[in-house]
Amino acid sequence: MADTRVSRETAFLTIAGGLATVVMNRPDRRNAFTSQMVLDLTLLFQQLVDNSDVRCIILTGEGAAFSAGADLNYMRSIKDAGEEANIADANALANLLKLIYTHPKPVIGKVNGPAIGGGLGLVSACDIAIGVRGAKFAFSEVRLGLTPAVIAPFVIRAIGEKNCRRYMLTADMFDDETAVRMGLLEKSVAVDDLEAAVLKLTDSLFAVAPNAVSACKKLIRKVSEYPLDEVQEYTAKLIAQLRAGEEGQEGMTAFLEKRNPKWLTTPRGDD
Repeated sequence: MADTRVSRETAFLTIAGGLATVVMNRPDRRNAFTSQMVLDLTLLFQQLVDNSDVRCIILTGEGAAFSAGADLNYMRSIKDAGEEANIADANALANLLKLIYTHPKPVIGKVNGPAIGGGLGLVSACDIAIGVRGAKFAFSEVRLGLTPAVIAPFVIRAIGEKNCRRYMLTADMFDDETAVRMGLLEKSVAVDDLEAAVLKLTDSLFAVAPNAVSACKKLIRKVSEYPLDEVQEYTAKLIAQLRAGEEGQEGMTAFLEKRNPKWLTTPRGDD
Protein backbone atom coordinates (compact mmCIF):
# COMPACT_ATOMS: atom_id res chain seq x y z
CA MET A 1 0.00 0.00 0.00
CA ALA A 2 1.35 3.40 -0.95
CA ASP A 3 2.27 5.91 1.73
CA THR A 4 -0.45 8.47 2.44
CA ARG A 5 -0.56 11.68 4.43
CA VAL A 6 -3.57 13.62 5.70
CA SER A 7 -2.83 17.08 7.08
CA ARG A 8 -5.11 19.17 9.24
CA GLU A 9 -4.55 22.54 10.88
CA THR A 10 -2.90 21.28 14.08
CA ALA A 11 -2.18 17.60 13.43
CA PHE A 12 -1.37 15.22 10.63
CA LEU A 13 -1.65 11.52 9.87
CA THR A 14 0.67 9.32 7.83
CA ILE A 15 -0.02 5.73 6.82
CA ALA A 16 2.78 3.52 5.52
CA GLY A 17 2.70 -0.25 5.20
CA GLY A 18 -0.24 -0.64 7.56
CA LEU A 19 1.24 1.56 10.28
CA ALA A 20 -0.56 4.85 11.03
CA THR A 21 1.18 7.71 12.82
CA VAL A 22 -0.85 10.59 14.27
CA VAL A 23 1.28 13.64 15.02
CA MET A 24 0.32 16.67 17.10
CA ASN A 25 1.70 19.58 15.13
CA ARG A 26 2.07 22.74 17.21
CA PRO A 27 5.78 22.46 18.01
CA ASP A 28 6.12 26.21 18.65
CA ARG A 29 3.58 25.80 21.47
CA ARG A 30 5.02 22.47 22.69
CA ASN A 31 1.97 20.80 21.16
CA ALA A 32 -0.39 22.39 23.67
CA PHE A 33 -3.88 21.67 22.49
CA THR A 34 -6.77 23.95 21.65
CA SER A 35 -10.29 23.05 20.60
CA GLN A 36 -9.01 22.86 17.01
CA MET A 37 -6.33 20.33 17.89
CA VAL A 38 -8.82 18.23 19.83
CA LEU A 39 -11.13 18.29 16.79
CA ASP A 40 -8.31 17.48 14.38
CA LEU A 41 -7.06 14.56 16.47
CA THR A 42 -10.60 13.24 16.86
CA LEU A 43 -11.21 13.30 13.11
CA LEU A 44 -7.90 11.56 12.38
CA PHE A 45 -8.51 8.78 14.91
CA GLN A 46 -12.08 8.36 13.65
CA GLN A 47 -10.73 8.00 10.13
CA LEU A 48 -8.70 4.99 11.27
CA VAL A 49 -11.51 3.07 12.98
CA ASP A 50 -12.72 1.26 9.87
CA ASN A 51 -9.45 1.27 7.92
CA SER A 52 -8.74 -2.44 7.53
CA ASP A 53 -5.28 -1.72 6.07
CA VAL A 54 -4.08 -0.19 9.35
CA ARG A 55 -2.85 -2.64 11.98
CA CYS A 56 -1.71 -0.23 14.70
CA ILE A 57 -1.39 3.49 15.46
CA ILE A 58 1.41 5.61 16.90
CA LEU A 59 0.57 8.89 18.64
CA THR A 60 3.38 11.42 19.03
CA GLY A 61 4.27 15.10 18.99
CA GLU A 62 6.20 17.16 16.48
CA GLY A 63 9.37 18.75 17.81
CA ALA A 64 10.92 18.35 21.24
CA ALA A 65 7.75 17.89 23.33
CA PHE A 66 4.97 15.33 23.36
CA SER A 67 2.34 17.75 24.67
CA ALA A 68 2.25 20.56 27.22
CA GLY A 69 -1.45 19.90 27.77
CA ALA A 70 -4.10 22.52 27.20
CA ASP A 71 -3.04 25.89 25.81
CA LEU A 72 -3.49 28.28 28.74
CA ASN A 73 -4.38 31.28 26.57
CA TYR A 74 -7.13 29.20 25.06
CA MET A 75 -8.21 27.91 28.49
CA ARG A 76 -8.52 31.46 29.81
CA SER A 77 -10.60 32.59 26.84
CA ILE A 78 -13.12 29.75 26.97
CA LYS A 79 -14.93 31.27 29.96
CA ASP A 80 -16.14 34.09 27.72
CA ALA A 81 -18.02 31.56 25.57
CA GLY A 82 -20.44 30.71 28.38
CA GLU A 83 -21.06 27.66 30.52
CA GLU A 84 -22.68 25.52 27.81
CA ALA A 85 -19.77 26.01 25.40
CA ASN A 86 -17.30 25.49 28.24
CA ILE A 87 -18.84 22.11 29.12
CA ALA A 88 -19.02 21.13 25.45
CA ASP A 89 -15.32 21.91 25.07
CA ALA A 90 -14.45 19.69 28.07
CA ASN A 91 -16.59 16.90 26.66
CA ALA A 92 -14.78 17.15 23.32
CA LEU A 93 -11.49 16.29 25.05
CA ALA A 94 -13.17 13.53 27.05
CA ASN A 95 -14.54 12.06 23.82
CA LEU A 96 -11.10 12.15 22.19
CA LEU A 97 -9.53 10.33 25.14
CA LYS A 98 -12.31 7.76 25.09
CA LEU A 99 -11.88 7.29 21.34
CA ILE A 100 -8.17 6.56 21.79
CA TYR A 101 -8.78 4.33 24.83
CA THR A 102 -11.50 2.29 23.10
CA HIS A 103 -10.06 2.39 19.57
CA PRO A 104 -10.21 -1.01 17.83
CA LYS A 105 -6.57 -0.61 16.76
CA PRO A 106 -3.71 -0.80 19.28
CA VAL A 107 -2.42 2.71 20.04
CA ILE A 108 1.21 3.27 21.04
CA GLY A 109 2.25 6.51 22.70
CA LYS A 110 5.62 7.59 21.32
CA VAL A 111 6.46 10.06 24.07
CA ASN A 112 9.20 12.09 22.43
CA GLY A 113 9.51 14.67 25.22
CA PRO A 114 7.69 16.28 28.15
CA ALA A 115 4.02 15.51 28.76
CA ILE A 116 2.17 17.85 31.10
CA GLY A 117 -1.44 17.96 32.30
CA GLY A 118 -3.73 16.92 29.49
CA GLY A 119 -0.74 15.54 27.62
CA LEU A 120 -0.55 12.87 30.32
CA GLY A 121 -4.19 12.12 29.63
CA LEU A 122 -3.26 11.29 26.05
CA VAL A 123 -0.40 9.05 27.22
CA SER A 124 -2.72 7.29 29.67
CA ALA A 125 -5.34 6.64 27.00
CA CYS A 126 -2.81 4.79 24.82
CA ASP A 127 -2.51 1.02 25.16
CA ILE A 128 1.28 1.14 25.51
CA ALA A 129 3.69 4.06 25.80
CA ILE A 130 7.44 4.35 25.39
CA GLY A 131 9.24 7.57 26.30
CA VAL A 132 12.62 9.23 26.07
CA ARG A 133 15.08 9.43 28.93
CA GLY A 134 15.17 12.81 30.58
CA ALA A 135 11.53 13.65 29.75
CA LYS A 136 9.63 15.40 32.53
CA PHE A 137 6.00 14.93 33.50
CA ALA A 138 3.54 16.71 35.76
CA PHE A 139 -0.12 17.04 36.61
CA SER A 140 0.16 20.81 36.92
CA GLU A 141 -3.54 21.64 37.21
CA VAL A 142 -3.85 22.37 40.95
CA ARG A 143 -1.09 24.98 40.71
CA LEU A 144 -3.32 26.79 38.23
CA GLY A 145 -6.44 26.56 40.37
CA LEU A 146 -7.78 23.67 38.30
CA THR A 147 -8.04 19.89 38.58
CA PRO A 148 -7.17 17.14 36.07
CA ALA A 149 -10.86 16.30 35.89
CA VAL A 150 -11.34 15.16 32.28
CA ILE A 151 -8.19 13.06 32.13
CA ALA A 152 -8.66 11.48 35.58
CA PRO A 153 -10.66 8.38 34.50
CA PHE A 154 -7.88 7.39 32.09
CA VAL A 155 -4.95 8.34 34.32
CA ILE A 156 -6.30 6.50 37.36
CA ARG A 157 -6.76 3.37 35.24
CA ALA A 158 -3.20 3.72 33.97
CA ILE A 159 -1.24 4.43 37.17
CA GLY A 160 -3.61 3.73 40.07
CA GLU A 161 -5.17 5.85 42.79
CA LYS A 162 -2.13 6.07 45.08
CA ASN A 163 0.16 7.45 42.39
CA CYS A 164 -2.55 9.92 41.41
CA ARG A 165 -2.82 11.13 45.01
CA ARG A 166 0.93 11.65 45.15
CA TYR A 167 1.34 13.58 41.90
CA MET A 168 -2.07 15.14 41.22
CA LEU A 169 -2.38 16.64 44.71
CA THR A 170 1.14 18.10 44.76
CA ALA A 171 1.60 18.91 41.06
CA ASP A 172 5.22 17.84 41.57
CA MET A 173 7.19 17.10 38.46
CA PHE A 174 8.46 13.54 37.99
CA ASP A 175 10.97 11.94 35.65
CA ASP A 176 10.93 9.11 33.13
CA GLU A 177 12.15 6.54 35.68
CA THR A 178 9.21 7.36 37.94
CA ALA A 179 6.85 7.19 34.96
CA VAL A 180 8.13 3.69 34.21
CA ARG A 181 7.88 2.61 37.84
CA MET A 182 4.25 3.72 38.13
CA GLY A 183 3.30 2.07 34.82
CA LEU A 184 2.67 5.19 32.76
CA LEU A 185 5.50 4.20 30.40
CA GLU A 186 6.55 0.68 29.52
CA LYS A 187 10.15 1.88 29.34
CA SER A 188 12.28 4.90 28.54
CA VAL A 189 15.11 4.94 26.02
CA ALA A 190 17.67 7.36 24.62
CA VAL A 191 16.27 9.86 22.12
CA ASP A 192 18.13 8.21 19.25
CA ASP A 193 16.66 4.81 20.20
CA LEU A 194 13.02 5.84 20.49
CA GLU A 195 12.07 5.16 16.88
CA ALA A 196 13.62 1.67 16.94
CA ALA A 197 11.99 0.82 20.28
CA VAL A 198 8.54 1.79 19.02
CA LEU A 199 8.98 -0.04 15.71
CA LYS A 200 10.09 -3.18 17.53
CA LEU A 201 6.84 -3.05 19.44
CA THR A 202 4.85 -2.65 16.23
CA ASP A 203 6.58 -5.77 14.89
CA SER A 204 4.87 -7.71 17.67
CA LEU A 205 1.52 -6.16 16.82
CA PHE A 206 1.89 -7.08 13.15
CA ALA A 207 2.45 -10.71 14.16
CA VAL A 208 -0.94 -11.14 15.86
CA ALA A 209 -4.46 -11.52 14.51
CA PRO A 210 -6.03 -8.06 13.99
CA ASN A 211 -9.61 -8.96 14.88
CA ALA A 212 -8.45 -10.89 17.94
CA VAL A 213 -6.45 -7.87 19.12
CA SER A 214 -9.50 -5.63 18.79
CA ALA A 215 -11.58 -8.14 20.74
CA CYS A 216 -8.82 -8.42 23.35
CA LYS A 217 -8.79 -4.65 23.92
CA LYS A 218 -12.53 -4.74 24.56
CA LEU A 219 -12.14 -7.79 26.80
CA ILE A 220 -9.55 -6.03 28.99
CA ARG A 221 -11.83 -3.00 29.42
CA LYS A 222 -14.88 -5.03 30.33
CA VAL A 223 -13.14 -7.36 32.75
CA SER A 224 -11.43 -4.46 34.54
CA GLU A 225 -14.54 -2.29 34.76
CA TYR A 226 -17.32 -4.74 35.65
CA PRO A 227 -17.87 -7.19 38.54
CA LEU A 228 -16.90 -10.82 37.97
CA ASP A 229 -20.48 -12.07 37.83
CA GLU A 230 -21.34 -9.55 35.12
CA VAL A 231 -18.52 -10.50 32.76
CA GLN A 232 -18.75 -14.30 32.87
CA GLU A 233 -21.42 -14.55 30.17
CA TYR A 234 -19.53 -12.08 28.00
CA THR A 235 -16.20 -13.88 28.30
CA ALA A 236 -17.73 -17.30 27.59
CA LYS A 237 -19.49 -16.01 24.47
CA LEU A 238 -16.39 -14.19 23.29
CA ILE A 239 -14.06 -17.19 23.35
CA ALA A 240 -16.76 -19.37 21.77
CA GLN A 241 -17.16 -16.89 18.90
CA LEU A 242 -13.43 -16.44 18.36
CA ARG A 243 -12.46 -20.10 18.34
CA ALA A 244 -15.26 -20.87 15.89
CA GLY A 245 -14.45 -17.85 13.74
CA GLU A 246 -12.21 -17.52 10.71
CA GLU A 247 -9.20 -16.06 12.51
CA GLY A 248 -9.32 -18.53 15.37
CA GLN A 249 -9.61 -21.51 13.05
CA GLU A 250 -6.77 -20.21 10.88
CA GLY A 251 -4.53 -19.55 13.86
CA MET A 252 -5.00 -22.97 15.41
CA THR A 253 -4.68 -24.76 12.05
CA ALA A 254 -1.49 -22.86 11.22
CA PHE A 255 0.02 -23.79 14.58
CA LEU A 256 -0.79 -27.46 14.13
CA GLU A 257 0.52 -27.39 10.55
CA LYS A 258 3.69 -25.59 11.69
CA ARG A 259 3.22 -22.65 9.30
CA ASN A 260 2.60 -18.93 9.64
CA PRO A 261 -1.03 -17.78 9.84
CA LYS A 262 -2.35 -15.77 6.90
CA TRP A 263 -2.28 -12.46 8.78
CA LEU A 264 1.41 -12.69 9.61
CA THR A 265 3.20 -10.14 7.45
CA THR A 266 6.73 -8.90 7.28
CA PRO A 267 7.62 -6.48 10.12
CA ARG A 268 5.32 -3.45 10.23
CA GLY A 269 3.56 -4.66 7.11
CA ASP A 270 6.38 -3.36 4.89
CA ASP A 271 5.75 -3.92 1.23
